[in-house]
Amino acid sequence: MLEAIAGDIATLAQFELILEMTQTDVYNEIIDDQLLNLSLWVNIALAGLSILLFVYMGRNVEDPRSQLIFVATLMVPLVSISSYTGLASGLTMSFETMPAGHALAGEEVLSLWGRYLTWALSTPMILLALGLLAGSNITKIFTAITADIGMCVTGLAAALTTSSHGLRWFWYFISCMFFVAVLYVILVEWPEDAEAAGTASIFNTLKLLTVAMWLGYPIVWALGAEGLAVIESVALTSWAYSLLDIVAKYIFAFLLLNWVATNESVIANMPSLSSESTSGAAPTDD
Repeated sequence: MLEAIAGDIATLAQFELILEMTQTDVYNEIIDDQLLNLSLWVNIALAGLSILLFVYMGRNVEDPRSQLIFVATLMVPLVSISSYTGLASGLTMSFETMPAGHALAGEEVLSLWGRYLTWALSTPMILLALGLLAGSNITKIFTAITADIGMCVTGLAAALTTSSHGLRWFWYFISCMFFVAVLYVILVEWPEDAEAAGTASIFNTLKLLTVAMWLGYPIVWALGAEGLAVIESVALTSWAYSLLDIVAKYIFAFLLLNWVATNESVIANMPSLSSESTSGAAPTDD
């Protein structure tokens, strides 16, 4: 009886300690873990360099659709540098108690939930740029973007749900279903549009790059401390996400913008966003 009471008191004391942790305490935890801290600052530096490079690359672009591709793509490192700064400062991190049934049940795991804010704002811009490159219409682009936002928001819910282990994985399942919808548009709908628009070569390269990298995110979540805890180190998990971000964002953006800047005339000949995609039948006069 006394042992049970002592155990409850210890658990309550630990819980109160976590509640009392300030943003400064979380920041100090990040500073103390040099591997974790480096995974954040490398992305801040690369995002800053990417912003300067992409602005320079788009200096002579005049076609409105090409300019929109540049603006959408430029938003990716702009969002990233803001988000990673939030992570590095401890603003968008917190300790979460893993629920019963989890491999780390009862333990406090540092959750980098600010990454989901990054993805919810940056990945729609990636999809907007891809859809514009494919010469797709507003309906398909809107579908991909809304499903993508749903994927990110439900992923955040999975990361922050600590009341039930089962509900964490149910949120994860819902997020994956949104992801399937995004993959359908990228792999089935847009390749046909890109073929008709004359951008199939570069689109297929970016399509494969995007799908390969984006598949890595749910895998890292499942294997990381928030999922099955096969990889218990938060720093290693953070590095896995950071490396995926480097390829899926900055390398992707450079390949896209470099092609657009040298093939602006191809983009200029595409139909407007409100019209049917180029793979569809052309409207006829009455």
